[in-house]
This record gives sequence, structure tokens and C-alpha cells, in this order.
Amino acid sequence: MRAVVQDRYGPVEDLVVREVTFPTVADDEVLVQVHAASVHPDVWHVVTGRPHVLRVMGSGLRRPRQRVPGTDVAGVVTAVGRRVELFQQGDEVFGETLRGLQWRNGGAYAEYAAVPEQNLALKPDSLSFDKAACLPTAGLIALNNLPTGSRLRQGSRVLVNGAGGGVGSIAVQLAKAAGASVTAVDDASKLELLRYLGAEHVIDYREQDFAEGGVRYDVVFDVIGNHTFAQCRRALTRDGTYVWIGHDGFGRSAGKRWGSLPRAVGLMARSAVSKNLEAHFKLPSKSESMARLCGLVEAGQLTVVVAATYPLERVVEAIHHLERGTAVGRIVLTV
Repeated sequence: MRAVVQDRYGPVEDLVVREVTFPTVADDEVLVQVHAASVHPDVWHVVTGRPHVLRVMGSGLRRPRQRVPGTDVAGVVTAVGRRVELFQQGDEVFGETLRGLQWRNGGAYAEYAAVPEQNLALKPDSLSFDKAACLPTAGLIALNNLPTGSRLRQGSRVLVNGAGGGVGSIAVQLAKAAGASVTAVDDASKLELLRYLGAEHVIDYREQDFAEGGVRYDVVFDVIGNHTFAQCRRALTRDGTYVWIGHDGFGRSAGKRWGSLPRAVGLMARSAVSKNLEAHFKLPSKSESMARLCGLVEAGQLTVVVAATYPLERVVEAIHHLERGTAVGRIVLTV
């Protein structure tokens, strides 16, 4: 089968498309004929090998253990392992190929991919394959990090910083679905899209600093991380919650060796003494989260906008498009 292949860590230009053997399907996996696979920042991190710490987190010390990049797929089931119960040949599905940490290659940029049964969901009829492929990683990050219960309820005021990307755009819609009033912060070119997705208020970050605006929010969902916790706390209510996702600007805002890990560890330590930080120690299963995403799509509360599609052979161009940060919507590889 054809697949994008990464032989070593380095420039995106090193990626090539060549013939490789079909993936081996485990007893609890299904073989998916890939129709679409999304391009997202975690792919860039593993291709470049930055930050270096990700290499000891399962990606591979000297070269990637899995040579085919990508983690998010949408396609058709062509075979199932002997313990698979939820899917059968011909099902249209979408999901994430990885079982654990997302900073690894997952084999999605290929004509076929082996995917754990628990990571998949039936594709809603209202979603194209292109749009379905954009949901798994970004959707799981948004679902697992956006506060729930009393911290996010009808009438809450939520600010999403870096709202125009994959995670941010889903967070805007999740907060809106919970009944919150949403303020979205991003580049001016993305503000119209954010209004379309449900944001009541939008801020061009080049023109206004939300941390200095005097408005207090119940939740600050900080995807881009271009403010310190101390700065963001000035924009929180007394009992408000700060959530930091840790996008490091494709290596521009974090070190080569450790990336954003020191900041993550620092915030986790402070969560023990600060009521403005919420630590997550138990996360729902991927199957539960995928079911929630499907429910939101079917209820009309979650929309995906695709900015551009590229064939596998143009994977380098697709990743550079993502890296520039100018895409108004998601970027997808089609197979």
C-alpha cells in the first residue's frame, strides 16, 4: 500500500510516499481503508523530533518506531480482529489510531491503518470523511480539558485563547453547548469563522490584550499559551478556572529539549494550592469521548470547517500550511 514514510527525525521535507507492507491487525483492532486523515500539531512534533523529550515518551530515541505519521483517520472497515464486537466490514468509522500518548506516529497517513476498536466510532451520516477525520485528537483534548459541572454551566463566561485552531474551535462549541457565553481570541482572519461557530464576542489578539481588558471570566481556556498564568489570572473571577493546553507554536515558543514540559509540571504542582487550576487525574475512555463527540455532531452542536485538502503526495505542503497558522479551518490529507 502507499504511505507517507518518515525514516528519521528532521525537516518535514524528508517525508516521502512509498510502498510499504500492510499493517498487522491485532485481535482487538480493525483494518480501516483510509479516506481522510487530519493534519495537526502533534504530527509536526513527531516528524521533527521536537521537543527531544518526546523521543523517550514512546516515539523512539534515534528514529521513530512507527515510520508512518498521522493519528486521526476516517474511512471504511475492511477487516476486523477476532475479538472485535462493535464493527464489521463496510462500516464507515472515524477515530484515533493511538492507544496512549499522542506524541507518537500512528500510521494514519496511508491507504490502510490498524485502529483499536475502543478508539473508533461510527461516522455520523452528516459528516463527510474529511470532516470526521478532524475530530478525534482535537476533540479528545478539548473534551478532556474543558471544565465540567459547576465550573462550566449555563451563564458562565468562557474565554478561549487561540480559538481558531483545531482544539480551540471545538472548545468554543463545547462551551456554547453547555450554555456559556463565549469570547474567542485569535487572528483577525479567523474571527468571522469563530462567530459562525457560536462565539458571542471575538478579540483580535493583535489589537487587544484580553488579560488587560478588565473583563473577568469563569474559565480561561488557553490553547496558545502566549500569556503567563499570573497574567491570565487577572482575567479570572475569584473562583475562575485556568486551563492551559500547551501549544508551543511549532517550536517557536518552547525549548528544543524539553518543550512546554517544564511549564506543564509547574502548573500541575501549583494546582495543589491554587483554586484557579484544576488537575485531571482520571480521564474518560476514548470510546466514551468518541461517543460524546458523535452525540454533539448529531445534535447539531459541533461543526467542523475544512480549510484545505491535499493528497498524500503533497503531505509536505499540507504540514507547512498548518505550520504557517493561516488556515481558516482544518487541513486534511485525502487518500
